[in-house]
Amino acid sequence: MRNNLQDTFYSQIRRLVIPIVIQNLLSAAVNSADVVMLNYVGQSSISAVSLASQYASVLFMVYYGLGTGATMLCAQYFGKGDMKAIKAVEGIALRFSLAISSAFALAALAIPDLMMTLFTSDPELIRLGSPYLRILSVSYLCWGIIEIYLAILRSIGRVVISTSLNALAFTLNIFLNAVFIFGLFGAPKLGVTGVAVATSTSRVIELIACFIVSALSRDIKLKFSYMFIKNRLLFSDFVKLSLPALGNDVAWGVAFSMYSVIIGHMGSDAVAANSFVIVVRNFGTILCFGIASAGGILLGREIGENRLEDAKNDAGKLMKLTVASGALGGLIILGATPFVLRYASLSETAMHYLKYMLLINTYYVMGAAVNTTLIAGVFRSGGDSRFGFICDTIDMWLYAVPLGFFAAFVLKLPVMWVYFLLCTDEFVKWPWVLKHYKSNKWLHNITRDNLF
Repeated sequence: MRNNLQDTFYSQIRRLVIPIVIQNLLSAAVNSADVVMLNYVGQSSISAVSLASQYASVLFMVYYGLGTGATMLCAQYFGKGDMKAIKAVEGIALRFSLAISSAFALAALAIPDLMMTLFTSDPELIRLGSPYLRILSVSYLCWGIIEIYLAILRSIGRVVISTSLNALAFTLNIFLNAVFIFGLFGAPKLGVTGVAVATSTSRVIELIACFIVSALSRDIKLKFSYMFIKNRLLFSDFVKLSLPALGNDVAWGVAFSMYSVIIGHMGSDAVAANSFVIVVRNFGTILCFGIASAGGILLGREIGENRLEDAKNDAGKLMKLTVASGALGGLIILGATPFVLRYASLSETAMHYLKYMLLINTYYVMGAAVNTTLIAGVFRSGGDSRFGFICDTIDMWLYAVPLGFFAAFVLKLPVMWVYFLLCTDEFVKWPWVLKHYKSNKWLHNITRDNLF
């Protein structure tokens, strides 16, 4: 009987992980396509897009925080069989998402120069990045709606649909990147601006596709009317669970963007090298993050069914898979290093930085894998988003970011020493994260009866 339960867990994880990994792979492919294509335009273009994209990274963390907050509730209510509660949670998440998306879009439209100045003082990078941000404002609005709807679909196990929608957008994005960067098929040759045009166009089409899927869906739809479903208890639960998750991801995302601020003020060579490293690291962490997302959905469903002992045991299996995926991710980065060094068209100094940054990331992904699975997957499946918020805020803002600024601008250490110190952030919090996991304080059924 025990073996059958194990087979069920691993088969369910496999069914969830494969579509999520494909989705993350496509996302990484789009980012790598940007860098590869802009590699033929020039180093300044790569650096400008890398810095401007930090705002999209912060927004992604916002959407991820709102989405995982909604997933915490929706996965458990799906296990409980309460579909109306899921619709209400979707509406609440859309309210927050649209408000934040609108603020970012307005800023990108009105003050892109100032937004670029926060990351770099290089006039050339500001000149290239400002129009990129202005055009990208359209994608911010669409993205906020898309990510919430896809998070709801994933939370009830419909990962194939969400992956298919993302596959459409990512494939279109890569094709349009080539068209507008290089001026193919009679289109204008736009360079950096072409990346923004491609991204915004693909997001608009993805949003249209979401509405088509919604129209064909039997139950979970993309309706703005869900925003007006009133339920004080659900709203209170969403705020209590989602806002710490949102705060966690934003605190982590903004702090990670501060790494780019630090590196951005250490020269364009460091920025260009880091642009390639981010792309390669994304490929190395695809399986790790897929396991974290799938595990959170599966554990949340078990907890919603009140199978707390099964959830505790399956969390242990999830950790074993995570460690294996972290080791595999490090090997992927190590194996990719010779190819990246061969084909990157960077200065001699930037190539030196690139080589050692990649080597550092061969072990850094293990730290990221374990922490992501526990904080964003296991803990949140049991409704515990507060611990991650406190842990990451202390780690990033009281340790990593001050250490990076101190090392770079006070001690004036070489670029590689600064980068190495920044990459200690994941391992510093391991003792507290692992202790919290073993305590089982994260394991709670957060659903309510008789909501409507």
